[in-house]
Amino acid sequence: MNKLPLRLLINPRAGAPGVVVLPEAGYRRARSAITSWPGYAPTKLVDLPWAAAACGVAAVRIKDESGRFGLGSFKALGGAYAVARLVGRERVRRGVDAGSITVTSATDGNHGRAVAWGAQRAGCRAIIFIHATVSAGREAAIAGYGAEVRRVRGNYDDAVRACSAAAAEHGWNVVSDTSWPGYVTVPAEVMQGYRLMVDEALAQWPAGPPPTHSFIQGGVGAVAASVSVHLRTRLDPRPLLAVVEPEHAACLLASAELGEMTSIAGALDTVMAGLACGEPSLLAWQELERGADAFLAIPDVAAISTLRVLARHGLTIGESGVAGLAGLLLAAADPAARAALNLTGQSRVLLFGTEGATDPALYAAFAAEEGPP
Repeated sequence: MNKLPLRLLINPRAGAPGVVVLPEAGYRRARSAITSWPGYAPTKLVDLPWAAAACGVAAVRIKDESGRFGLGSFKALGGAYAVARLVGRERVRRGVDAGSITVTSATDGNHGRAVAWGAQRAGCRAIIFIHATVSAGREAAIAGYGAEVRRVRGNYDDAVRACSAAAAEHGWNVVSDTSWPGYVTVPAEVMQGYRLMVDEALAQWPAGPPPTHSFIQGGVGAVAASVSVHLRTRLDPRPLLAVVEPEHAACLLASAELGEMTSIAGALDTVMAGLACGEPSLLAWQELERGADAFLAIPDVAAISTLRVLARHGLTIGESGVAGLAGLLLAAADPAARAALNLTGQSRVLLFGTEGATDPALYAAFAAEEGPP
């Protein structure tokens, strides 16, 4: 993997003052609600000594979200919580029962599954929009929770626009993990739910020095921003945060290069389907423009190779969930990147395996590919 291309941008605005994106009171509400749900249990924090040795650092540990509420993804923490909050508000505002409420969202798989599961729990209707390249396995998994699934042409951002237009026409309630001007309340609740994953990881971190670095997946930026908020409000000094994106869907890196939130066009073609996003979330960017220390873009082969080596070590983490580790492995093998990110023999790295094999057939195909480890 040390010969693979790596784009790296050190963020010149890191540490600058900014707006409060996720207030602490909102996180306390999310934590109280989610930890009371039947079946709640913290997911595992797994030590990866082989990865630490390969990277020349003191420790590498990954939060394995493959078992979260049986949905196979950390998204259960955000989407389902936001549905519960929204349905509660709508029942009071409209004086109706949950069955009269429809929630809708666009997804590449995991968020839609979480929204569908949340709607099933709340007793409301769910309509989920997916784009052209979402796999049949992911579509079936969403439908398995009782949601109506609608496939549209184009990429993830086209599905977001189709969902928003349909919601406006029919009076449905959008539950999105991306935000835009005038639509921030629900995405903020999604992100507050994500913070529980980080809280658990810090509680599980072994006694002694805390993490010095965290490499986290990009996408629209919601999970990266949630990780950023929680780490910098809980640890002093805060760990260096590196955001990792696919090379053909690096909208956060592009925004950092420009110095303002921007979108990228095209097919956003990547095996890291959960990260195939061309438009950053407004709330996420408001945090990451000063909370992220670096932005990395990696090739698909790095994700597939990392998925395969994790599988050989007994961890079933999906193609999007391995991006943080893939970025770390590439950066640690590149002397210039290693120095820029201050990776040393004393570094301790926290990663998040944000999904398991949410499409088992697709995962098996990736895991079985021939090529370098």
